[in-house]
Amino acid sequence: MSQLRVRDLMTTQVITVKPTDSVRHAVIKMAIDNVAGAPVTDNRSHVLGMVSQTDVLKLLLKYQQKLDSGTGGETLLNHPLDNMEGEGDVLESISEEIASMTVEQIMVRTVISTTPDAHLIEVLKAMMVADIGRLPVLEQGVLVGTISRSDIIFALYKKKV
Repeated sequence: MSQLRVRDLMTTQVITVKPTDSVRHAVIKMAIDNVAGAPVTDNRSHVLGMVSQTDVLKLLLKYQQKLDSGTGGETLLNHPLDNMEGEGDVLESISEEIASMTVEQIMVRTVISTTPDAHLIEVLKAMMVADIGRLPVLEQGVLVGTISRSDIIFALYKKKV
C-alpha cells in the first residue's frame, strides 16, 4: 500500500485574503466559509503569510488588556466587530479600530509550506511539532491548495463510514 500524499487530501478550493483586506473582511470571510485560517496572497497567488482565528483572538485580547486597565469590567466580546450603531462609546471605538486594521498588520509572515507530493504523515508530524493547524500547498511557488488537521481527521472518519 502506498503512502498517502498531500495531494490525496488537500483542499483545492482555497479561501484566501489579501494583505490590504481589513480584519473585519477576513473574519467575515473565514466565518462564512467555516475555515479557521487562510493564506494571505498577492495577485499572483504567492503566499505572503497566514492569518488565523488565533491571530484575531490574540489581537482582541491585547485590546481587552488595555480596556481592563481603564474601565470596570467591560468586554469586547459583548460588542461585535460589525456593530455600527453609532453609540460612540469606548467599546465601539476599539471595535472599529480592530475591524479596520489590515490583515498585513496581524498576519504571520513566517510560513511553513508543503508540496502536493509530500508524504502526508511527514506533513502531519511537522504540523504537530510546530502546532500549526493548516499549511499552504505550493507548486513552483504558487498556491494550489491547503492541507489542514481537519482534512486529515475527515479522511480518517470517511474511511469508517
